[in-house]
Amino acid sequence: MSADERRRMIVQSVLPLLVEHGAGVTSSQIARAAGIGEGTVFRVFKDKDELFATCFAEALKPDQVLDAIAVIDLEQPLDDRLIEAADALSAHLQRMGALMAVMHGSGRRLEHRHDDRRDRRKESMSVMRDAMAELFEPEKDRLRLPPSQSAALFLSLLFSGRIRFSETGDEPTTMELVNVFLNGALAAA
Repeated sequence: MSADERRRMIVQSVLPLLVEHGAGVTSSQIARAAGIGEGTVFRVFKDKDELFATCFAEALKPDQVLDAIAVIDLEQPLDDRLIEAADALSAHLQRMGALMAVMHGSGRRLEHRHDDRRDRRKESMSVMRDAMAELFEPEKDRLRLPPSQSAALFLSLLFSGRIRFSETGDEPTTMELVNVFLNGALAAA
């Protein structure tokens, strides 16, 4: 196994441990989860801080959600496509939120430059918007806005709504959110 493959394998093994145990996860727990010796962890990563920073960067990547969106059947109705995509996007947000909360709660600060984080977030949003635009494409002649703008608005509603509603506890279902997005807030006359 190459060093890069070993790094990826360790990171994938450690992510669930970080969510469960936070920064208090031990080297022996990491090694056991990855199926390797403790020394191997520190031949690949100089210390836990580097390992945690790499895990955090991996959790922020949208690869998993992009894969889920890519397999959505474009033959099904738009509302069904958007519900599937919204569920995948919400799961991605929950994974990121859980990792951030546990790391923050454990008092561990992940050091990274603000510009790098902003650039990664911008790039991540851009690729997610492009993937979502593909879901709108079959209806492009019926849309009020181009697919890319429709996708950006949908993501904005989904992301900001989930954050605000999680604080109040009266979060709409994914189906309700998609319905309001596609049909407006007013009920049919």
